[in-house]
Amino acid sequence: MSELVRFGISIDHDLIKKFDDLINKIGYKNRSEAIRDLIRERLVEEEWKKGEETIGIISLVYNHEIRELTDKLTNIQHKYYNLIISSTHIHLDEHNCLEVIVVRGKSDLIKKVAEQLISTKGVKHGKLSMTTTGKEIK
Repeated sequence: MSELVRFGISIDHDLIKKFDDLINKIGYKNRSEAIRDLIRERLVEEEWKKGEETIGIISLVYNHEIRELTDKLTNIQHKYYNLIISSTHIHLDEHNCLEVIVVRGKSDLIKKVAEQLISTKGVKHGKLSMTTTGKEIK
C-alpha cells in the first residue's frame, strides 16, 4: 500500500452535515473512508470512458409469457457469448422473471449488449451496473 496523504478541504457547513448524515446512515466509520470510495467511483467511471476492461451486471425483469421474448433475449446473449461469464434466471412469480447476466469485456461493447437486452420489447425494467477489474485502483 502506498503512503497515506492528509489534505484539508473547505466545504459549506450544510453540505458537510448532509454528507455526514449520509455516510453515517450507510455505515462508514469516518469521512476518509467515504471520500476514498467517492474518488475510486469516479476513477472507475473514467476507466469505462477509456474503453478499459470492465465487469458488468445486466439485470432484466420481464414477463416470460410474452411471445418470443425469451427467445429474443437468448439470441442476443448467444451473439455475445464471449462476453458472458454467467447468467441466472429467477422466477419472481408465476409470470415475471429476473435475469441477471454477468459480463466481462470492453465497456463500450458491454453497454451495447446491455442496451440491446434492455430495449427488447417486453422487458419491463433493465439496468446495467459496471465496475472495473480493479487493477489500477488502490
